[in-house]
Amino acid sequence: MELAQLRYFVAVVEEGSFTGAGARLHVSQPGVSAQVRRLERELGQRLLDRSGRRVTPTETGEAVLSYARAALAAVEGVRRTAEEFSGLLRGRVALGLIPGAAGAVVNGFDVVEALGNFHDEHPRVEIALSEDTSERMLAALLRGELDLAVVGLGGEPPAGISCQVLLDEPLVAAVRADDPLLAQSVNGGIPLAALRDRALISLPRGTGLRGVLERACAEAGFAPRVEFEAAAPAVLVRLAARGLGVAVVPSGAESGAGSRAGGALCALRITEPALNGRVALAWRTAGPAGPAARRLLGRLRAEAPGRPAP
Repeated sequence: MELAQLRYFVAVVEEGSFTGAGARLHVSQPGVSAQVRRLERELGQRLLDRSGRRVTPTETGEAVLSYARAALAAVEGVRRTAEEFSGLLRGRVALGLIPGAAGAVVNGFDVVEALGNFHDEHPRVEIALSEDTSERMLAALLRGELDLAVVGLGGEPPAGISCQVLLDEPLVAAVRADDPLLAQSVNGGIPLAALRDRALISLPRGTGLRGVLERACAEAGFAPRVEFEAAAPAVLVRLAARGLGVAVVPSGAESGAGSRAGGALCALRITEPALNGRVALAWRTAGPAGPAARRLLGRLRAEAPGRPAP
């Protein structure tokens, strides 16, 4: 069994085709197919189902997949560790971000600036950025597909994940100045129950903020009527300024985008219960596998504001 065969097998599963795997690995499609067939012959089992439009792992292939990934990760770890002793930090760090995090400055912490400074010091380290929902990124951290992530927290982080909270802000209902909710407000706040029959504008399912909203509404005895979704809070408030519903956003998002909306928005604190949205830097509790990721984590934790999540 050769590492190249395992690498080809994993690539075919992840790409869903031999052609896609070949393009990813810069190898011809027949070459990928031949190597995977050699692996199957050696194991005496079919690993891939080739009957559909998309190539999928068989039951045996699914069982083998995690071991193949672990073997490749172990070899990569050996290489990175050896390179670390050469005096020049190398490697690759996979960093996940909630949408909008790369363009935002959180409590004086600028992710892009921090990454730029790290790259200046360690130019041989490749940093791969991706955007996704918090729920999927936390799962990817546990699987080892991401090294670090900036996520929204809807509650306590899952077992095996440690976090440093970067931002903890109350959630507000952003509405136009002519919205009937203003007449119902008391001292700038409205109870959550006031949103029961309103069209809401929220982040998508799988985000920390959406989780906070849905759990609170369920405890209050109703399901939120979300009619518009967007991945970035700034877009939510623009939709609210257009009169398309009530945007549930962190208070800071409303104030920034509200100014661009020409003062057409008002922020009402959500009370009974008060809701908060949190953004955090997350990593596996055991720590990232590679030295580059560990070094970047230490750098980000030192520069970032906040505190450990409970």
